[in-house]
Amino acid sequence: MEPLHPRPPEMSPAEQRVRDFWQRMASNNFASLAPLLADDFTLDWPQSQERLRGAANFVRMNAEYPAHGPWRFTLNRLVAGGGATADEVATDVSITDGVQRARALTFFTVHGGRIARMVEFWPEPYAAPANRAHLVEPIPVEPLDAGADAA
Repeated sequence: MEPLHPRPPEMSPAEQRVRDFWQRMASNNFASLAPLLADDFTLDWPQSQERLRGAANFVRMNAEYPAHGPWRFTLNRLVAGGGATADEVATDVSITDGVQRARALTFFTVHGGRIARMVEFWPEPYAAPANRAHLVEPIPVEPLDAGADAA
């Protein structure tokens, strides 16, 4: 017989590392991310066919990205593999600087306690097609200043 209130599973080291990553991104102290990234870290953006290599380039890219204010991140969803040895984590994060809005789907691979690889997709929003209007409803959009939950 299973208990009525089973104990929640422990967070895997990979999940904890990814949560830490998003918390540090939300601090806007991008240099603080370098210790989380493996020596051979890579980030792939399949949509633009770009690969970024190394923690220094990742930190610099984030620090140099044009922004209207501090970046705020809302972790909409995190999915991690089960068990203490799981090293794959996926996140869905909303990002804003108060003017720009974006959403990123990121797939992390963690090895030896550090993020070794990220594959990230930045989907562009588009107008809903009229031919299915009778089947769907709009998703409410949160105000720009809503939520800064990076964890």
